[in-house]
Amino acid sequence: MKVGIFYHEAQVPPAEAEELARTFISRKADAVCFTSEDEIPRVERLVVLGGDGTVLHAARKTAESGIPLVAVNYGTIGFLTEFERDEAEDVVELVLDKSCRLLRRSMLQVGFRDRTFYCLNELALMRRNALDAQNGLIRILVTIDGSHAGEFIADGLIVSTPTGSTAYSRSAGGSIMTPDCETFLLTPVCPLSLKSRPIACPDKSALSFSVPEGVAVVLHGDGNCFGEARCGDTITVKKAERAAIFLTKGKQDFFRRLTEKIN
Repeated sequence: MKVGIFYHEAQVPPAEAEELARTFISRKADAVCFTSEDEIPRVERLVVLGGDGTVLHAARKTAESGIPLVAVNYGTIGFLTEFERDEAEDVVELVLDKSCRLLRRSMLQVGFRDRTFYCLNELALMRRNALDAQNGLIRILVTIDGSHAGEFIADGLIVSTPTGSTAYSRSAGGSIMTPDCETFLLTPVCPLSLKSRPIACPDKSALSFSVPEGVAVVLHGDGNCFGEARCGDTITVKKAERAAIFLTKGKQDFFRRLTEKIN
């Protein structure tokens, strides 16, 4: 088995990544360390050392090739990580276990101006600045499965996968979904009405969003800017055929770690 160790140079001492590689090698596995995403498709399983941002970058790449990954937290919170930094050596047993559980985390496929983007966490449609609309709010028109579903009047709107719901729904007072739920969440950001709450819809739904005249909406996916939408633009969102595959110890451990990180 060829194991890749992808690490964030600003967060992870190279010596620690190399030590982990030596541990894999001592277990008769082929292990290589690297910091470039271009190296990811050349391995069979991937260990990510870093924070949630590093995991998101790696997961979008592994999803293209169906490569399973597991992450060790070298960041702050680490919602997407299975292990903490002091558990780095424990990751070896999980990676080398060919029968360990695989968790498929659904992704968003976003269509915008003849381009396609993929998101593991969320797509955020945010107002450009306070001059875009009266009181700094914007209207985002929502269509679900071809039917008009209303509008959100807010600073923005976040479409999150079950993976992304951990942070966004929690902060908005909504529910947290386990990664294997077949649901997307639509969460308004600082809505005009306090009655506006996150809305859940089946992940088989086809979503589309448009903006009225005089409004500019900036699109961000997993922290990356996809561009600016204006009147006449339509943004489409659906569940991607590809998925990010994570090695995991199981759902019970997911709830334990989630409780620890939130509290």
